[in-house]
Amino acid sequence: MFFERPDAGETAVLVHVDFQDEREREDPGEFLELVRSAGAEPAMLLSGSRHRPDSRTFIGSGKVEELREALQVHGAELVIFNHGLSPSQERNLERELKCRVLDRTGLILDIFAQRARTHEGKLQVELAQLEYMSTRLVRGWTHLERQKGGIGLRGPGETQLETDRRLLRARIKAIHKRLDKVRSQRSQNRRARARAEIPSVSLVGYTNAGKSTLFNALTSAKVYAADQLFATLDPTLRRLEIGDVGPVVLADTVGFIRHLPHKLVEAFQATLQEAAEASLLVHVIDAADPDRELNVAQVEGVLDEIGALDVPMLKVMNKIDLLDSAPRIERDGQGRPEVVWLSAREGRGLELLEQALSECLAEDVIAFGMLLSPQQGRLRAGLHELGAVREERYEEGGQVHLEVRLPRRDFLQLMARLGERAEDYLPPELHERPVWDA
Repeated sequence: MFFERPDAGETAVLVHVDFQDEREREDPGEFLELVRSAGAEPAMLLSGSRHRPDSRTFIGSGKVEELREALQVHGAELVIFNHGLSPSQERNLERELKCRVLDRTGLILDIFAQRARTHEGKLQVELAQLEYMSTRLVRGWTHLERQKGGIGLRGPGETQLETDRRLLRARIKAIHKRLDKVRSQRSQNRRARARAEIPSVSLVGYTNAGKSTLFNALTSAKVYAADQLFATLDPTLRRLEIGDVGPVVLADTVGFIRHLPHKLVEAFQATLQEAAEASLLVHVIDAADPDRELNVAQVEGVLDEIGALDVPMLKVMNKIDLLDSAPRIERDGQGRPEVVWLSAREGRGLELLEQALSECLAEDVIAFGMLLSPQQGRLRAGLHELGAVREERYEEGGQVHLEVRLPRRDFLQLMARLGERAEDYLPPELHERPVWDA
């Protein structure tokens, strides 16, 4: 006999198991943050060690008994596992404990559902929830069947379970169609930006690394930022002016987390595509987090999954105010920026980040000197209009010597507009290839 599931309560008993396999391990501290982010009140954390999960209840009969006692002592109505449970394990636990059981994936989905604000974000979360729920449609409710049998009730019929599955399939199909429209619209927007040759920069990183705080500091936006997991969920795009580059599109994306459910990665493909097709990724890292290397590996794993690992990347070590460290730029062997150390909250080091962004995005910036005759006033005026003239001095005979620095693209467009040949002005070393001007 199956019980009627009660409404979910706020007070929860948490379960965390340490496994010998490093790949299966979860962080109990992060688990507590997830539970609080979901709005639940942790009553206690029941922990234990196992070589492998129990196939029936995940934790074994002894721990199930401990869990039952803990629920009674604390008056809790909810059990949350820091692990993924199979549908059968979840059913068995609910039948044994007579309360709702939630696994790590369900917990993260619940947080995402609370945080989604845009139409697209809500659709993506609903899709992930429905696909997760479709594997868990079981006899957990008492409204089990329309087909009961008996006189007048025999014959073709449809169980409640089949009805639920059919409705779920129809809703999932409808959401996929609507998300296809969103993906198409985003793709058109990206193509428009590409035609306008506007570079895009995507902020990526582990959740709570400070991406939204940095985004706000750079763009003066008012994206919600808080010291909690998944404080922001929906992507936000803003225009940002970068020296030597001009306008760029800055995108704040969803934060990543250890063992991010695969269904969520699939559902948020349209959002994460902003990162995959960016000109540059800015990987924001919590420099004060003792697990930062592990977090970096998790982020890179998701980037690899969405095909974004080959996009050029600049790392930002944020929260140096917690380390009592000074802002700085670390460079590679060619002098290119690799890592920027800063504090987004205090605004220290932001000018170094803008300098690094300028160098990374303006890799095709050219700098050279040119001598113009008085008859080439239109070219001189065009260079001034672009803000490319760094130094100007007049020579004998009315000639003017200019030291210019500007993106190669802008120079070629100016030459084409004036009907001039760029090769007549560029030094030979700048004819064939872009030059890194550090």
